[in-house]
Amino acid sequence: MRKFWVVGGIGVGVAMSFVALLVVGTYSAAAGLEGSGGGGAVALAKGAVPAKYQPLVQKWGNLCPAINPALLAAQLYQESGWNPRAESPAAAQGIAQFIPGTWAGHGIDGDKDGDRDVWDPADAIPSAASYDCELAGYVKKVPGDQTDNMLAAYNAGAYRVIRAGGVPDISETQNYVTIIRSLEKSFARPVGRVQPSQQAAGAIYFAQKKLGTPYLWGGNGTPEQNGRFDCSGLTQAAYRTVDIELPRVANDQYNAGPHPSRDELLPGDLVFFSDDLTNSRAIHHVGLYVGGGYMINAPYTGAVIRFDKIDTPDYFGATRVTKDGAAALPTARPAA
Repeated sequence: MRKFWVVGGIGVGVAMSFVALLVVGTYSAAAGLEGSGGGGAVALAKGAVPAKYQPLVQKWGNLCPAINPALLAAQLYQESGWNPRAESPAAAQGIAQFIPGTWAGHGIDGDKDGDRDVWDPADAIPSAASYDCELAGYVKKVPGDQTDNMLAAYNAGAYRVIRAGGVPDISETQNYVTIIRSLEKSFARPVGRVQPSQQAAGAIYFAQKKLGTPYLWGGNGTPEQNGRFDCSGLTQAAYRTVDIELPRVANDQYNAGPHPSRDELLPGDLVFFSDDLTNSRAIHHVGLYVGGGYMINAPYTGAVIRFDKIDTPDYFGATRVTKDGAAALPTARPAA
């Protein structure tokens, strides 16, 4: 839900020309961004990991060469959505979703307080990293990418990876490797420029046609709702028109791709606003960036879909949506 911040003087009647100028102008600058990049150590994207867990993920994500903080964050998010009380129907427990037998053999006392508690992130997060590194050791002589092989061992077992000479031909295992490597990009702070989106123009085209539509909390734009949307319903629908399926909730949409900085924004980026600027799980609003410091968004009850400025005190960050990034996001969570 958007709290405030109004754009004065921009009516629906001039919306098409307004957005066209912004998009054309901003995309003309994008040519200089594409293809640039760089190297460096992996750091976490701003706020992607809740602040209370970030030091643990940053520290233990560097435990061995096969993992990094963003990869460890991707696994934890995919497993539990940062819920330390999560429990699956298969009895997987805690933020890292260890089953009791695996925890008994591989859980460690990460905080050195004398116990190994699967429900305590200070033990469970170090244990997840330690278990990853242990698996990496088992498959270290297997040809191929060391991290892919480690993830495959996590899903299918080290023996199958060794026997296959790499990631085995098991669809579930191959999908798991793809999901975690895609999510890794969403949790990593970009090094260099983020590649422009190929689908952004289509998403903007959809959103601009909805300008002036009244806001509806929980709105998905259905005929029963008279085509009305809330903030994340609008962005989800916009990207659905270009064959990208985003999650319904704004704080999950944040993980649908890499995170460009404020001065690297391009039309089509999702822009987010949070009650806690250290935590993406506290995001309360999302809009679709169109350039020039403006977004199209569905602000709040009583307002209409409109242009608003993004430079506000609650501005959190942005995501450049990718098809792989969106497809990697979990569709269900274990219960608390």
